Amino acid sequence: MTDATPASWPTDSPSSGTARSVTLTDLLRVPMHRLRLVVAVALVGLLAALGYVLLVPAAVSASAVVAVRPVVTDAFTPSGAGADRAVNMNVESGLATGTQVVQRLADAVDGEPREIRNALEVEVPTGGQILRFTYQARDAQRAVQGANLAAQAYLDVRRTMYEQQRAEMLRSYDASITKVAAQQTAVQKRVSSAKGTAAGDAALAELSGINNQLTQLNSSRTEIAAVDVNPGWITQTAERALATSAGHRPLYLVAGLLGGALIGVVLAYAWESTDRRVRSVSDGRDATGLPLLGTVRRPAFRGSPRAVDADIRYVAMAVAERVRQPTRVALVTAREDATALTAGLAVALAADGREVFVADDSGRSERLRAAVLADRGRLPIDPSRPPVPKPRPAGAPSPAGATAEGPAPRRPSPHPPGARPSTDPDATLTLPRVASAPENGRPASAEEVTVGVGSVRFGTWRQGADHGLVLFNAPPAESDERGVAVARQGSAVVVVERDRTRQSDLRRLVERLRAAGVTPLGFVLTRNGRA
Repeated sequence: MTDATPASWPTDSPSSGTARSVTLTDLLRVPMHRLRLVVAVALVGLLAALGYVLLVPAAVSASAVVAVRPVVTDAFTPSGAGADRAVNMNVESGLATGTQVVQRLADAVDGEPREIRNALEVEVPTGGQILRFTYQARDAQRAVQGANLAAQAYLDVRRTMYEQQRAEMLRSYDASITKVAAQQTAVQKRVSSAKGTAAGDAALAELSGINNQLTQLNSSRTEIAAVDVNPGWITQTAERALATSAGHRPLYLVAGLLGGALIGVVLAYAWESTDRRVRSVSDGRDATGLPLLGTVRRPAFRGSPRAVDADIRYVAMAVAERVRQPTRVALVTAREDATALTAGLAVALAADGREVFVADDSGRSERLRAAVLADRGRLPIDPSRPPVPKPRPAGAPSPAGATAEGPAPRRPSPHPPGARPSTDPDATLTLPRVASAPENGRPASAEEVTVGVGSVRFGTWRQGADHGLVLFNAPPAESDERGVAVARQGSAVVVVERDRTRQSDLRRLVERLRAAGVTPLGFVLTRNGRA
C-alpha cells in the first residue's frame, strides 16, 4: 500500500502572525445563529408587556401649576436682577412632596400616604419659579381632584409656615417694646424727680435714647406686620378636559419587544461564550490547524442541489490529489454523521473510473446505498448510460454481410420452447436463460453500484481489505474510536459541520488523531442539512 507521503504536522498557531480583525459581520453572526433564542426572549418580553397593558388598568393624569413668589414687605417694589433666585426651588419641591402635604391629601381623598406619594409627582422647570403638580389615578375625576388638592395643600402648608414665622417675630418685637416701654417709664420718673440737676440732665439724655429705640422697634414691628405671607397662586387648575392617559400604552409593547430582543442578544453571546461552534472557515482552520479541502454549501433552494453536488466534486478532486492507490481514507467527525458526504465523495471519485469501496461498521450501509443512487442520478454527464441508436432512414443499405438475396428472416414462434405442454413423458423442460448484462460490460453483483465508468461497492471494513480505494464512513469519534483506528492505516479527512460542530470537540478530535500518529489530509466544512 503506497499512500501519499505524510507532511509534517502543522503548528497549532495560525499561519499568519497577525490576528484577524473582528468585523461587524462577526458581531452579527452570533445573534443570527442564535436567532431562535433571541426571538423566544423577545416574544417573552412582548407577552410580558402585553400582559401589563391588559391586566394593569390605565392611569389618568392631571396637572396643576403653582407660581411660587418670595415673601416681600412691599408687593409693589420692583424686583431686582436676582428675582429668580429669591426662592430656593429645590426646597419648595421638597416641601411640595413632604409629609404634611401628602398627609393632608391622604385625609382629603381617604387614601394611604404611600399610594398618594407614588401617585404625586412635582416638576420644577429649570430657571423658573413654577411647580407643576401631576397626579395619577384610575379615573379623570380622582386625578383632577388629587392635583388641585395637592397644589392647594402646598400653598396652605407654606402659608401656615410663613404665618408662624411672622407671629414669632411679632411676639419677639412686642416683648422688646414692652421691656423698653418699662424702661422709658422708669427714666421719666427719674427726670421728674431730678429737674435742674446734673442727674436730671443725664436722665433726659437716657430718655431720649430710649425713645429712639422704642421708635425703631415700633417701625420694625410695623414692617413685619405688613409682610405679605402669600406663598404663591395656582395659575392653572386641573380640569377633566385636560386630563390625559398616563404614558402611551403602545409604547410599552415596543419597549417590551426591544427589551426582550436586547436580553436575548446578551443571552446569545453568553451562550456562545460557553458553547463555541464552528461558524466559518477561519474558525475551523484555527481549531484544527489543517488545510481546507473544500466547503460544501447548502443550496439556496432545497429542490436544486446542484451547488452542493459541485462542491462535493471539488472536495473529491482535492482528496484524489493527495492520495495514491491503494489507500484507505476515513471520514472522521466529532459528534456528527458524515454519511451524506461519504456517499457524495464515493460517487464523485467513481465517476472518473475508480473502483471505490465504501466501508461502514455502524449499520448505515442501506443509507449509503440510497444516497449513492440518488447522487448518481444527478451526475451532469453519466457515461454509463448507453446512447440510444438512431433509426436508419428508408432505402439505406443493409449492414455488411446481409444481401437482398438472402433468406427471409424467420418470424419468432408465438409459442416459445416450453410454452406448450409436451405429450412425451421423457421430454425435458427447457428454461429460458436470464441474462444480466451490466451497462459497462462488467459482471455486476448485488453489492455493487455502477457510477460512470467506475463502481461503488459496499460492505464492512474487513470486506474492503483487497480493494484499492476504501472510504470508511467512521462513527462519531466522541463515542467510537474505530475511525481513528482506521485512519492509522491510511489517511483521514476531518468533517466539520458548520454551526453544529463544537470547537472544543473539534480540537479534542485533532489532538486524538495527532496522538495516534495520524496526519489528516485536511478538513471539509459542510453546512447542516444535506451534508
